[in-house]
Amino acid sequence: MIERYTRPAMGKIWEDENKFRIWLEIETLACEAQAELGKLPKEAVAIIREKGNFNIPRILEIEHEVKHDVIAFLTNVGEYVGPESRFIHLGMTSSDVLDTALAVQMMQSADVLLKDLEGLKEVLARRAKEFKHTVMIGRTHGIHAEPVTFGLKLALWYAETVRNIERMQGARKAIAVGKISGAVGTYQHLDPSVERSVCEKLGLQPAPISTQILQRDRHAEFMNTLAVCGCSLEKFATEIRHLQKTEVLEAEEFFSKGQKGSSAMPHKRNPIVCERISGLARLLRSNALAAMENVALWHERDISHSSVERIIVPDSCILLDFILGDMTRIIDRLLVYPDHMTRNLNATHGLIFSQEVLLALTKKGMKREDAYRMVQEQAMKVWKEEKEFKALLLGSEEVMKLLSPKDLDELFDPARSLKHVDYIFEHVGLT
Repeated sequence: MIERYTRPAMGKIWEDENKFRIWLEIETLACEAQAELGKLPKEAVAIIREKGNFNIPRILEIEHEVKHDVIAFLTNVGEYVGPESRFIHLGMTSSDVLDTALAVQMMQSADVLLKDLEGLKEVLARRAKEFKHTVMIGRTHGIHAEPVTFGLKLALWYAETVRNIERMQGARKAIAVGKISGAVGTYQHLDPSVERSVCEKLGLQPAPISTQILQRDRHAEFMNTLAVCGCSLEKFATEIRHLQKTEVLEAEEFFSKGQKGSSAMPHKRNPIVCERISGLARLLRSNALAAMENVALWHERDISHSSVERIIVPDSCILLDFILGDMTRIIDRLLVYPDHMTRNLNATHGLIFSQEVLLALTKKGMKREDAYRMVQEQAMKVWKEEKEFKALLLGSEEVMKLLSPKDLDELFDPARSLKHVDYIFEHVGLT
């Protein structure tokens, strides 16, 4: 199912062709660095560069026999290179290749994800500005609170997406690290300059210190960043799912011509893409947990992390790429219903202005406790009798001793709640 929806750029990063191409480049760069030190014949390294190649079915055939992927790869490369292949992998261990290549693949994936996040940010910015002054009810605990605008909701998501971009940039830096330091990280059979040379040409930093492997706190940081991004997308999706409820219907996913929502009920228009995002975000979190379990390994290394990473790292990169695309398309084509927002804004007969009345009474000299009691008494009548809050206040002698009908008209104006919208937009960088 994942492949079906994956955009080619991310999928190709995790294909065997790309992985083995990076392996070959690492091995070749290491040979070239060794030759510069006079440790290998330059003419032999030139042949390695020229003839080095691989055949994936042949690698898998060899691996079936030897039960070791790097040995199978090196054997197949040797079939292309010939006698000079004896110089390949000198002084190196498998993890020099595996971990450095994985870092390159994760770095490549981060670059794709950063483009995805930038695309989402742009769509959120555009639509936030579009609905900057579209008034709707704000909800706390699921209950009507005070007015907001739909643009503010989108601006909030914009700001969170900006933070996720910053997180992804940090995670990319954390993972853009390689190692060519040998079996236990001591450079016993390698000059450290080989590592520096290989890493520089791959766009990586050499690890300041390693064992046989790069330390997995780096991978855990990367995977947790993917999971946090997924959490944000699930948050956005959950809000849209609520707004699409029949009794709310303030916004909904685009419903295309010919689309069907239910095999049983022809009227249904369901938030299926948002629900899919909510589900897949759970996988990102579970994969992040597995990455954290990989941090603690035995001594200079064991292999318990390897099998896990072969699943969770490609899957999480592909999943996040996929759901970022989903969310970007949702926001881009989101159907928004300002009339329904106005209807819902008025659904509680003016109760959403209770704090305005409370504060106005205290400004007139009434004790806050007394003002709260008086306003709450009238508010509870609205809940029970569905009468207009303003009308009840107009009928209260206690209230009208301090406030005039004109005062109430001003207090019941939604614009009072939204006078700082421009400031908020400017504060998050939406000008």
